[in-house]
Amino acid sequence: MVFFFKLRHYPITKIIVNYGIFIYLRQNFQMALLHSFESDGNWLFKRRGQIPVILFILAIPAVLYSNYSMISPVKLRILDIAAIVVSFIGLIVRAYTIGTTPKGTSGRNTEQQVAEVLNSTGIYSIVRHPLYLGNFLMWIGIVMFTMNFYFVIIVSLAYWLYYERIMFAEERFLEKKFGQAYLDWSLKAPAFIPQFSNFVKSPVSFSFKSVLRREYSGVLATVFGFVFVDALRDYSVHHRYELNYTHLWILGISLAITFILRTLKHSTKLLSEEGRS
Repeated sequence: MVFFFKLRHYPITKIIVNYGIFIYLRQNFQMALLHSFESDGNWLFKRRGQIPVILFILAIPAVLYSNYSMISPVKLRILDIAAIVVSFIGLIVRAYTIGTTPKGTSGRNTEQQVAEVLNSTGIYSIVRHPLYLGNFLMWIGIVMFTMNFYFVIIVSLAYWLYYERIMFAEERFLEKKFGQAYLDWSLKAPAFIPQFSNFVKSPVSFSFKSVLRREYSGVLATVFGFVFVDALRDYSVHHRYELNYTHLWILGISLAITFILRTLKHSTKLLSEEGRS
């Protein structure tokens, strides 16, 4: 031990020893960071369903402090359509993903990560997290509907920071479970931005029943989001709230469809399928 400390006084030996200490500390810091990201991701995974509530709350000041008189009616109409289209694309991405996904995946569970099989074909061949991509498009369309550019940027950055940790935790889980098969797939498929040239047809046929069984709540939340923001915009422009019968009809129809599908799902076997979540 005494000999070791004497060696440290020599320049070359000192460099080697200090470099070894640096490598050791860096590796431990990296491992601590990995565990921290994974732990945070699993915690956020269980609470990801709370995002819509947060967005609705944040939308109130974003709309009320926006100046809609600066936007021409024509431009406003174009932006409205663009926002609705973006959300609709998000719903399509989610519907296609769910309609071609076999049983044994996370889906809407909030307790823990689940994966009995590694999805690497269909939409999963072009992007590793299609459901989160669909969620982003679905919700950012509603955010765009506020016509507040800064709100769009803030929500986009917050979404990325939030879901980055969830995606990290999911990928750590998949790497531990599927090993090299997961690594090979992850090197081909991007995490969030699709690469359509990689598309490989899924052996699982598309099931509209799966979409009806699992996506009615997401559609209802999207419809409610647009109606909510539109009502806030009316209040912001006219400084008073007037009952909008169009809003009532849209919400009423959406609620009725949701109630019917939920009843069919829980009280009958009409939407049940073998081998589907």
